[in-house]
Amino acid sequence: MTVENFGFKSGAGIMELPVSLSIPKLVRSVPRMLANFGIGTLAAVLGIAILAGGALLLVRAVPEQKFVEYRMSEPQDAPIAIAAGTDGSIWFTIDHADAVGRLRNGRVERLPTSSRNIEPLGLAVAADGSAWYTDLGARAIARINSGGEIARFVLDTPITRLGRLAVAPDGAAWFADPTGYGMTRLKDGVFTRYQIESARGGPYGVAVTADGAIWATLQNGNQLLNIAADGTGRTFDLPRGGAVPTDVAVGSDGSVWFLQFRANRIGRFKDGQFSDVEAGRENAGLSGIAVAPNDDVWFGMLRRASLGRLRNGHIAVFALPRDNARPFSVAVDRDGNVWYADISGFVGMLPARHAGAR
Repeated sequence: MTVENFGFKSGAGIMELPVSLSIPKLVRSVPRMLANFGIGTLAAVLGIAILAGGALLLVRAVPEQKFVEYRMSEPQDAPIAIAAGTDGSIWFTIDHADAVGRLRNGRVERLPTSSRNIEPLGLAVAADGSAWYTDLGARAIARINSGGEIARFVLDTPITRLGRLAVAPDGAAWFADPTGYGMTRLKDGVFTRYQIESARGGPYGVAVTADGAIWATLQNGNQLLNIAADGTGRTFDLPRGGAVPTDVAVGSDGSVWFLQFRANRIGRFKDGQFSDVEAGRENAGLSGIAVAPNDDVWFGMLRRASLGRLRNGHIAVFALPRDNARPFSVAVDRDGNVWYADISGFVGMLPARHAGAR
């Protein structure tokens, strides 16, 4: 593995966060608790109250929508990450399962992986229709093609903790690598690690732009990280201390959208300026973010059993059909349908015609 140290600077005066928080009682209604990720991830801080302060934006309650949901065939299955392919397939990972899920033509498939995965947070679909995912149990990044064939690329660290994953236009898989406090690129079977100098890095979310630039969130550092297409890196301190940035996505206009879990806000970084919108008075348990073709920003609300949509500075809440729903990850497909992985045992979809409702 090649290691490149760019000497990313860490902002001063940022609150240090615990690095070994466990998943709270909130998600214990699922068949089993997710494994302790041990790096202060989104799931690990669900029990923390939001910080006070900031103006409240009115959250509109949207009438019940026509969701389509698919129950998992195995009662213990807990879908974690979800991604949409260009061919219409929806892929998802399953915690503590020896399978990867795929939904095609209204049918859920379980593709065997020969080994049990643990907290598979990273998932992305490449242009060729194959899916890349983090395989914590095997200490590897894995690729599964449309025929179900799997290739694993094993990391060189004896203990591995992995965050989210994204696929760049050149086919490289980028993933958050908290073990080495950096971002790692996998291309043609070769790992290249971009190490963050600060031990407070805590990378978690990953997004890729059309020109191949990488954006990531550094939870413990309370920063955004940018790695340009030429390999140069830079960090940006969030203006709101202790916000805990988690998932991240990039819009068509270059806006970098990210969740601020502890601050209960949706953040935006554009043209060197930060802004954010509050998701409500109570901590909604924000998890998962995706930008739709029309630039609506979608995210999960674990504590509210809902999906949220941010449009033109206003948040709309779409209540899921079940009170115990826990939407952990979201994705938007080519047609504008909004998909979510529900750790209580479902994969669901809000059709585009309802997702656009005002």
